[in-house]
Amino acid sequence: MTNLNATSTPSAFATSRNPATGELIATYPFQTQSEVEQLLDVNAAAFRLWRATPMRERVTAYRRLSAVLRERSDIIAALITAEMGKTLVSARAEVEKCAATIDWIADNGPAILADEPVNVDGDDEVHVSFLPIGTVLAVMPWNFPLWQVIRASGPIMLSGNGFMLKHAPNVMGSAYALQDAYEAAGFPKGLFANLIADNDTVARTIEDPRIAGVTLTGSMRAGSAVAATAGKALKKSLLELGGSDAFIVLADANIDLAVKAAVEARFQNAGQVCLAAKRFIVEQPIAEEFTRKFVAAVKQLNVGNPLDSANNVGPMARGDLRDELDGQVQRTLAAGATLLLGGKKIEGPGNFYEPTVLADVQPGMAAFDEETFGPVAAITVANNAEHAIVLTNTSDYGLGGSLWTQDMDRAQRIARRLETGGVFINGFPATNARIPVGGVKKSGYGRELSHFGLREFTNAQAVWAKSID
Repeated sequence: MTNLNATSTPSAFATSRNPATGELIATYPFQTQSEVEQLLDVNAAAFRLWRATPMRERVTAYRRLSAVLRERSDIIAALITAEMGKTLVSARAEVEKCAATIDWIADNGPAILADEPVNVDGDDEVHVSFLPIGTVLAVMPWNFPLWQVIRASGPIMLSGNGFMLKHAPNVMGSAYALQDAYEAAGFPKGLFANLIADNDTVARTIEDPRIAGVTLTGSMRAGSAVAATAGKALKKSLLELGGSDAFIVLADANIDLAVKAAVEARFQNAGQVCLAAKRFIVEQPIAEEFTRKFVAAVKQLNVGNPLDSANNVGPMARGDLRDELDGQVQRTLAAGATLLLGGKKIEGPGNFYEPTVLADVQPGMAAFDEETFGPVAAITVANNAEHAIVLTNTSDYGLGGSLWTQDMDRAQRIARRLETGGVFINGFPATNARIPVGGVKKSGYGRELSHFGLREFTNAQAVWAKSID
């Protein structure tokens, strides 16, 4: 099995390196097969204990977990910034978002997972129980080292499942910080387990009978490999495979508000966000004004040391990712796009890239067809609203999208025609514990968060008691 995780490394170590300085932080040896076997055994025993734990005790552990995350917020945030380069302000916000989501799950999860009665004819009693299925293996990315894992593990574990994390090699410190937090909160030791392994070991782990399902956030190539392995083993999988979200600005939009949101939507986390605006599709009558104001706003961004609160764009997570992004920019320009701002690597230490704005981007160009995972915005002019819909749907991806207009009735009609898992009207893509997140087309399948996510990895067991009177 190849290309299971786009962030995997051919070495025998997972390596964490500061992307702002290039400094080596730590290395983590890949586990041997015997160590993986022991990990699975301990996890399986913890799962048996956890599934028998009453819901009220699980909820108590969740409330302790949110408290632990808040108590350790400064330490964990500093680790996130050191490992993947996001600004310290953003890293602290990520930790708080995780704690708040755990609170929401503790408050609402028990009711969502409670037995659901079903009305049938006669006096029969019928209900559906949402029961654990076992341990779920999660293959997670580096761009939100804590949040991506919490939004998976939180719902999965409340229902009584175990959780095994195969995190990206460059953020293993964050992975262990989260494992420590779960154990400090009183979860059974080994219920949340970290797997450090190469692709072949991950494939064997998916096939292992102690693993009941797999969830992955990553590339299409990685998702295809995981889905094939899980499917062959007849195991449930959930895939969130990124996107190339459209940010549609119609002629009647409030341009100033749209520009302000567009800058944050594209350049937060140095543009390394799956559910984020990447293609800016602007209706022709306002295209010139929007573009002029957008470029002016992007020029105001400060790029630099993510520990400095004056900077709002840090480095990209790895040098090879920066090289890949630069290749996409150069191929797009060679195909006829116009460079309005940026367009090159920043010399010196660290993986910094200039905030970049490309205009005249059309289908068939790299910045339109591919996911640009970095600080690059692509502007495409639409003839009218109908053309904007066509351009939005001219993509292999279907994760999210934004729509800016003052006509709410029309916005609702357009939203239903967009081939995406989410539509944000007069706002930009975001995640919230109450709202399902996931994609269609090659952005994957299944849903995380909300009541959909809490039930995603459960056995919806129908219990039908026939009346004997």
